[in-house]
Amino acid sequence: MKFLLITLITHTSAATAQARLREVVDNAVLGEELGFDGYGVGERHERPFLSSSPPVVLSHIAAKTSRIRLFTAVTTLSLLDPVRAFEDYATLDNLSDGRLELIIGKGNGAAQAKLFHVTAEDQWDRNREGYELFRRLWREPKVTWSGRFRPPLVDAETWPRPLQQPIRVWHGSATSRESVELAARYGDPLFSANVSNPIEPYAELVAHYRDRWRHHGHDPADALVGAGSAGYYAAKTSQEAIETYRPIFEQRLATFRRAGVEPVFTTLEDAVARSSILIGSPAQITEKVLRYHSVLGHEVMHLHADGDGLTEKQHWATLELFQSDIAPVLRREIPSRPLEGEF
Repeated sequence: MKFLLITLITHTSAATAQARLREVVDNAVLGEELGFDGYGVGERHERPFLSSSPPVVLSHIAAKTSRIRLFTAVTTLSLLDPVRAFEDYATLDNLSDGRLELIIGKGNGAAQAKLFHVTAEDQWDRNREGYELFRRLWREPKVTWSGRFRPPLVDAETWPRPLQQPIRVWHGSATSRESVELAARYGDPLFSANVSNPIEPYAELVAHYRDRWRHHGHDPADALVGAGSAGYYAAKTSQEAIETYRPIFEQRLATFRRAGVEPVFTTLEDAVARSSILIGSPAQITEKVLRYHSVLGHEVMHLHADGDGLTEKQHWATLELFQSDIAPVLRREIPSRPLEGEF
């Protein structure tokens, strides 16, 4: 199994935006030092997130690291001009020595839709069309193309040409079959959010992906799935982990309710029992990941890159514990294919 750290760069503290962004870069450097396989930066265009420009953040991380894979989580192609997105990410691919992997999706949030004049009616068409053009731009030195949402191209050249040819593109999905269909059609991997609900809807979506994968004529053995987690804190004992994480979880519930969102899991015990949150001893967390893998068949998973309310010392210590006591067992028990660029 491969392990990513992912952040949406939530910014809710009194710290400056500058300090928060530097923290993101520091966490990426730590992730590489600890042996994580990838570090992902989300894309959001509204409060309370500072992740409106993933290629800029990832370029800074690329300059501070040398091995860790750089993920977008997700690139919202429904909002972006595919030509401009290609230019940004082809540049990043060169600067990072080919360490880039993209996870694309339509994104969510009313504010970002207003900023980019995207509607609920056209967002999926924009995502599909944007990806189809982006895919051609990455592979072809000259592109002639026409579509609904941007001016046509005639023998258009795009520079710089990317280092990786082609690049692996994952399709991020919470519950949307549109993303699944796009991934299966093109033979691309799927990354299930696996965060807000019990496992059943995510398992159903992954099963649908595998069905559509076969429908489009791909070898079932080639289907590749990643999955998220709703939070992580490991300690030597489950009692210590629960005691430390409880106030963080309760603060999260309060945040949801202030936003008018009723959480699916209303107690930490319920979340540990029925969600993908990973709270407990190393043995308990290992068992839970193996249980989820038996249903989803995923080879890649992510943890939150941020402390989510933990102190810096607690956060770094629990990431160290993951790599020393949990990751080795999961890597042994769940064989995984290399990420792009690995040998």
